[in-house]
Amino acid sequence: MSSSNKPIFALIGLPVLFFLAGYIVFQETQIKHPEQVEVTTAGFVEMCLSCHKDVQLDPAHDARVVGCSPCHLGDALAIDKVKAHAGMVMNPGDLRVVEKTCGVEGCHPADVAKVKNSLMATNRGILSTLLYYWGERDTQNSEITVEQLLASGESSLALDYFRKLCATCHLWKQKNDMPGAPEFFNEKGGGCSACHFVQPKGTQGLSVTDFAKEEGESSNKKKPHPLITKKIPEDNCIRCHNRSGRIGISYTGIFEAEGYGTPYEKGHLSSSRLPGNRFYLKIAEDIHHKKGMACIDCHTRDEIMGDGTQYAHYEEQLEISCQACHTEKPGQTRKGHTMNGIKKQPSGFVLVGRLDGAIHPLKTPKKEVCTYPGHKRITCEACHSTWVPQCYGCHAKRDASETHLDKLTLEETPGWWEEGRSYIRYEKPMLAVWGDEVVIVTPGCQDVVTLVDKEGNIEGGFNRFTMAAINPHTTQAKGRACKDCHTSPKTLGLGEGTVVKKKGKWQFFPVDQGVDTLKGRTVGFDTFVTIDGQPLQKGSRKNLRPFNGEELRRILRVGLCLQCHSDYKDPAYLHYDSSRPCPVYKEP
Repeated sequence: MSSSNKPIFALIGLPVLFFLAGYIVFQETQIKHPEQVEVTTAGFVEMCLSCHKDVQLDPAHDARVVGCSPCHLGDALAIDKVKAHAGMVMNPGDLRVVEKTCGVEGCHPADVAKVKNSLMATNRGILSTLLYYWGERDTQNSEITVEQLLASGESSLALDYFRKLCATCHLWKQKNDMPGAPEFFNEKGGGCSACHFVQPKGTQGLSVTDFAKEEGESSNKKKPHPLITKKIPEDNCIRCHNRSGRIGISYTGIFEAEGYGTPYEKGHLSSSRLPGNRFYLKIAEDIHHKKGMACIDCHTRDEIMGDGTQYAHYEEQLEISCQACHTEKPGQTRKGHTMNGIKKQPSGFVLVGRLDGAIHPLKTPKKEVCTYPGHKRITCEACHSTWVPQCYGCHAKRDASETHLDKLTLEETPGWWEEGRSYIRYEKPMLAVWGDEVVIVTPGCQDVVTLVDKEGNIEGGFNRFTMAAINPHTTQAKGRACKDCHTSPKTLGLGEGTVVKKKGKWQFFPVDQGVDTLKGRTVGFDTFVTIDGQPLQKGSRKNLRPFNGEELRRILRVGLCLQCHSDYKDPAYLHYDSSRPCPVYKEP
């Protein structure tokens, strides 16, 4: 008989065979078998539920309905823990795996491409603007994205700055990817989970370790599974929208103050601090926030998640406007889409809150003010935003002798960036012209950059001063007074100082004289334009500019009239002629 026809025990020997059989039996006795096969209500075998029995989720994602594996992957048929967890993902919303989880057929397949092309995922606007103003691209509409940087590892001076100081606010960032960092920063990112992820009540802000401490050292209770929701709380938005334009915290009435820690509390620094140990003051919140409205009450689904088109800048993806609500026939966005939250009732149009169902009556603006001929170009926010955070003078230094954490690769790479500012203010929002509209502008990137080589010697630097348009999300019911624009040189872009008219010629004497840098003395940080209309800083878009000389003269001329004619209803303004001499005012 050939060896191939011999019984298996003859080939390996009876002792070995008995040993193998015994080992298999022993292993089998060590496996804890579930009492029953777990099946979801959808009819899928889901052995995960034999261990994870107390997972509480929203009805649409209930583990008893869809199971665990459709979201977290792994092996749903395995009863061994190691095998069951093989290939499992902690965060199903991570953009690296979302096609296999949230984006599968039957769930949300149409949303994956939209989200990946949205500005919150690409950071395309931030990247292209930074590269353009630092002189590394010849266009402000370059197509570079965070996803490309992750794949290519591309870097440069501007990109190194982005990677190390700016790259924690995008959807490609993974949650909890920076061990030792504050919980606030680790909670950022996570793809779909960045917005649709909330902690159960009573556990918000607690890490797994913190939760265990609260439950007691002897407790085996685990932190509850996060909830998935489409009712996005404002805290999820503010997690990222609290730096740069600071619109998230501004909306709630929080102004990031100077680092003095005032007002002092019993001789100690103020306890009012934002993440990153930043002091703040509580001032006027946005009127919409005061009335209980959340971010998603205004901003639409396609606007937030994207509509599939990869836009270069925020104004291209944006579709909401004040006129969408505050007009005779509300309900249409800038892109012609219908706002689902606006309903018509017998008493008039209302907006229904997405979080709480609250009813918000929609009012129309005062025609006599907003339709005044001289105000036709003025946007709603230019008049109704009474304050805006203005961070002047961004002093950035790169030291090549040290390393800094690259927030994309999570590796330490050469070049430590240090950033500081000259000062920050909130009063007298500056106005400028964007296309054919008057808008609010604030310091975009007033970069004073210093470069230090590996030996500690200054090897160069440059200055780039830019003013950027912003809707600060600080809307107030009452608009700014006439004098706040017509008699304020700072509002008009001239800067803090004194304006006088002598012998028919306007003159301005600024307070801010700039600072000395490697490239010489800068212009005043708050001076966008000279009294003659000469721009002193760049605009963040090609068609964003300060008022020209003629516009400045017309605006300031009204300011002289306000000394006597302080109300917009005054007959003097019905047929106003700026060339008509004033019988009362005598020019020096």
